Amino acid sequence: MTNPVHPERQGSFAKGLAWVVRLALAGLIAPPTVVALVAITGIRNQYADLMAQFTAPSLFATVGLGLLLVLVRRWRWAAAALVPAALLLIAVSPQWFPTASRPEAGAATIRIYSANLWVRNRDLDAIAGSIHQADADVVMLIELGDAIAPHLDALVGAYPYRIASPRMDRPNGAVRSVIASRYPLAALPRPAGVEAVGARAATPLGALNLVSIHFTRPWPFEESWGQISQTMALDEMLEGLSGPVVVAGDFNSVSSARIGKQVRREIGLRPAPGFPGTWPSDLPSALGITIDQVYASPDLAFTSRRLGLPTGSDHRPVVTEITRATD
Repeated sequence: MTNPVHPERQGSFAKGLAWVVRLALAGLIAPPTVVALVAITGIRNQYADLMAQFTAPSLFATVGLGLLLVLVRRWRWAAAALVPAALLLIAVSPQWFPTASRPEAGAATIRIYSANLWVRNRDLDAIAGSIHQADADVVMLIELGDAIAPHLDALVGAYPYRIASPRMDRPNGAVRSVIASRYPLAALPRPAGVEAVGARAATPLGALNLVSIHFTRPWPFEESWGQISQTMALDEMLEGLSGPVVVAGDFNSVSSARIGKQVRREIGLRPAPGFPGTWPSDLPSALGITIDQVYASPDLAFTSRRLGLPTGSDHRPVVTEITRATD
């Protein structure tokens, strides 16, 4: 004979389980809400800045959670997930749909390929194939390591004009930055304290200032002041230049977070749209974050932006097309 289960105990267990489920769901919805609010308010803090990098993947994760709740018929919680999803969409909008200059009708267009090749990358065929497929007018490369550097001619042999930075030693290996172009180049002074190379190109759009740059990693991997001081160094470099400017590379920050806002506010550059993401390349691009940016001065307009073929790096390359902007 089995012992009867008391209805009171059954009721208590069910209520306890229901509260556990509620707390678990609240725990899933609260983090993306915090990420959204931090990004929207623009708190200038290293902890807040780190969270603000992940608005895009947080949005997709929250939408996925909402759909799952619909499937299991948790209607109220599914509706609750709409709140952080809406906030995250607001937070990520400046990154995906930035303020843009209008293209001038009939003006020439220049295609730019920019990529972080990763210092330990040895996949020469993938890099060469990616550059060839992009068929760009200007190629801007950073983190070109010792394994690939001797083969630079094989990578950009179709580009007769090249300017490279000196070999820079780093704990994980020496790197170089390179600008290769179909148009004549003249070297620009390099900014202090940041991995970069600059050139002034004679293009169909007129003289165009190009900077290929790599900012340090954000806190907690490097000091919080590092990226800020490098943005100031870039500003100082560009301050004395005349004519349009394009800065491309790995900023280790999305355009809607603290460093991206500093670039837009203090230097006056405008980013290309930041979707889909560029890092890490192992994830589907829609789930990545766009830390590989292309910025341009307001007298230029982006006409397209896409990702290039994989290079063997943990970053995806970016292919943009630019033209003159209307007044």
